[in-house]
Amino acid sequence: MNIIENFKTQATDNLVAIANQFTLQGQVTAVQAFGSGNINDTFLVTLDASQLQHFVLQRINTQVFRQPQLIMQNMCIFTEHVHKRLQKTPFSRRWEVPRVLLTKDNQDHWRDAEGSFWRAISFIEGSQSFDTMSDRSHAKEIGYALGMFHNLISDLSPEKLADTLVGFHITPLYLQQYQEVLAKTTPHPSPEVNYCLQFVSDRQLFAHILENAKAEGKLPLRLMHGDPKINNVMFDTATQKAVSVIDLDTVKPGLVHYDIGDCLRSGCNPAGEEAADWNDVYFDTDLCKEILEGYLSIAKAFLTENDYAYMYDAIRLIAFELGLRFFADYLAGNVYFKVKHPEHNLERAIVQFKLTESIESQETQIRSIIEDMK
Repeated sequence: MNIIENFKTQATDNLVAIANQFTLQGQVTAVQAFGSGNINDTFLVTLDASQLQHFVLQRINTQVFRQPQLIMQNMCIFTEHVHKRLQKTPFSRRWEVPRVLLTKDNQDHWRDAEGSFWRAISFIEGSQSFDTMSDRSHAKEIGYALGMFHNLISDLSPEKLADTLVGFHITPLYLQQYQEVLAKTTPHPSPEVNYCLQFVSDRQLFAHILENAKAEGKLPLRLMHGDPKINNVMFDTATQKAVSVIDLDTVKPGLVHYDIGDCLRSGCNPAGEEAADWNDVYFDTDLCKEILEGYLSIAKAFLTENDYAYMYDAIRLIAFELGLRFFADYLAGNVYFKVKHPEHNLERAIVQFKLTESIESQETQIRSIIEDMK
């Protein structure tokens, strides 16, 4: 066995040992990398048990989530609340919420010898996710999934959950961080960098629109998912209906507008976040209409007139915000998002800025779609 093979074998054995901290039935037969997340390290564990055949094992990125215990506390409170709601008011279709799996000594996480923070959550069997809208019939289901998610937590007080990522989805703070990074660095000049610099400069006042509305009492504080992009919606492999929303680390008090905007930002760009050709990036208003229709079919009950008034701004803002975050991380030396090469975050930023431009160019149509669905 050569050095590389030996290293891989040791790594696999280590993962199996960690997975075994959580298994209360059966033996671990396989552990493999899973998903396409940018933050945590995620693995799918396979068991030889008859009931629980798989679960998801994750190493939390504590550089990003500096208080991982609070994340687990939130997740336990939130998922327990939703499970009780589902038991009281069963729906006519399949809907599942990931559950926190405890260790053999009844803890919601486990730390290894290096201090890494590990947790296990249930796997939604018979389901799959998609990085892009491969089937346009999924659009209404993606909207329904977010509406269902918001509906099931609409009666859970925001004060019951900790703010695990202070400043997350507060666009003015991202703008401030960007300005601090920019003041410390001298960007290497290029047409792409110059485009991004000008793009952000032109929209600095706009960055405050939702936070100003919250401060003025126009938009209420609720619980939000924080990252409802389309690959966090799980689809039943047989029916192709949405059955779950996953990746619950960012569930926290905030504005549902950031969720609505993020869902539409990721769902209405057929080219995807990693588009190789920026000319392919556009905001598809037909998909927007379908997603909103699915969302409002279940979310209308708790939305106010002001909620509708700020929906367009949310769609535009969230694409700008993510582009701003990618560009700031590029300037800072790629310290937050995982990258495949040095220019990766710059390329990601341009995709989001091109998407923002497409949204801006269709403002009248998007506002009309929202108005017609009230």
